Amino acid sequence: QVQLVESGGGSVQAEGSLRLACVGSGYSYSTYCMGWFRQAPGKEREGVAAISTRGGNTWYADSVKGRFTISRDNAKNTLYLQMNSLKPEDTAMYYCAADPSYGCRWPNPANFGYWGQGTQVTVSS
Repeated sequence: QVQLVESGGGSVQAEGSLRLACVGSGYSYSTYCMGWFRQAPGKEREGVAAISTRGGNTWYADSVKGRFTISRDNAKNTLYLQMNSLKPEDTAMYYCAADPSYGCRWPNPANFGYWGQGTQVTVSS
């Protein structure tokens, strides 16, 4: 059974930093493209960043480029999201997800078949 467990969320002031982590189990972790998504109250879930199976390719939403960095450690079955220069508009529930295809069909969340439970990020001004 595939399981994804996020951690690292919290409350920070604007311009602060957080590092999210997502540990995967129950599948061959290194074979899936992984992504981070977020959803704020009253808004649709949106793609934040994604990374290919071996980390050679990354993709970012325009709103986070230059501030967020996605990475993965396949030896530890762990996905990371380093978030710097946080803004109040980054406030949301953050989810990690896995795309079980042989591609990376980010940023459409419907293409990611496995999801974690989410971790809350709150940025105050």
